[in-house]
Amino acid sequence: MDLFAGPGGLDVAAEKLGIATAGVEWDPAACTTRRAAGLETWEGDVRRFGPSDFPDADVLAGGPPCQTFTVAGTGAGRRALDDVLAFVERIIAREDREEILKDLSKLEDERTGLVLEPLRWALEAIDERDKPYRAIVLEQVPAVLPVWEAYARALEGEGYSVDCGLLRTEAFGVPQTRKRAVLIARMGGDSVTLPSPTHRTYRKGVSRESGDSTLSPWRTMGEVLDRESPFSVISNYGTGGDPKARGRRGSWEPSATVTGKISRNRVVGLDGEELDRFSPSEAGRLQTFPADYPWSGRDVGQQIGNAVPPRLAMHVLSAAFGWAPPSEEKLSTLRTWKDKEPASAVPDGNSEAVAAYV
Repeated sequence: MDLFAGPGGLDVAAEKLGIATAGVEWDPAACTTRRAAGLETWEGDVRRFGPSDFPDADVLAGGPPCQTFTVAGTGAGRRALDDVLAFVERIIAREDREEILKDLSKLEDERTGLVLEPLRWALEAIDERDKPYRAIVLEQVPAVLPVWEAYARALEGEGYSVDCGLLRTEAFGVPQTRKRAVLIARMGGDSVTLPSPTHRTYRKGVSRESGDSTLSPWRTMGEVLDRESPFSVISNYGTGGDPKARGRRGSWEPSATVTGKISRNRVVGLDGEELDRFSPSEAGRLQTFPADYPWSGRDVGQQIGNAVPPRLAMHVLSAAFGWAPPSEEKLSTLRTWKDKEPASAVPDGNSEAVAAYV
């Protein structure tokens, strides 16, 4: 069950791993993409749904809207962090939901309170459905890590094994530098841990061949895009708050964080010639979506920028379920979508783990 499902980043990974998905998403444009991709979609506000609406779901995932927590956003979430943590305690104490909603409505930006919804769903599954989710996977911008840490304490009190922390996308083979706060939890059984990096982290000016020899080099934009010659990307955003200091990355490097404004980034050849800006397919590939993913509806750039990179999601889901890390063969299935495997498939090398999990 994917809350705030967006265009389907986490669901793409889950489906490729052989896990059937359903997602709740309020944005009509993202729902248009999801339906074009054949993903089960419920269009609406997650606050109007709950675990009882999806009785067969035994995995909960979610990436609540991050705008109020991001550095580029208004900062309302960061200012309200103490309030949010207090709300976490009230939810844990099973305080009346209507009273909590009434107080949440007083926050500077109502989207800030959405970060609490996965906890509500997790506890309602225990209290009202008497069927805890077997696994929980959450991701957000780094500023939300204190909230996930509070979640961790709450879930541990309910019998979950939990781990949370910051992950770098390029450390898992995503051709993009992006930090995410991730929480994984599993009910009972052995302890759960975040996935271990498979690739080196990017450091500007340092060769991709330098560093831990047990890890693969970080992946570049040039490796995943079909451009005929090297290029540079000049960011729409200024560096360090200076709008004139545009960030620049070469095709021999990973992309900077893909945002909803990626279509505004200039792409230039080494001779300074203006080239075509990234197409939706190219922007999606920098997020590790399949090249043929059926981006649809309005604001496709925003859909792509808001999404979870499927390659990272494959690693995170596998860790949450106690499976071996996904093989390169399994990860390579992300290259295309039309030939996606049915949801009854079993991840490579994980037959026994799947049997135990189910």
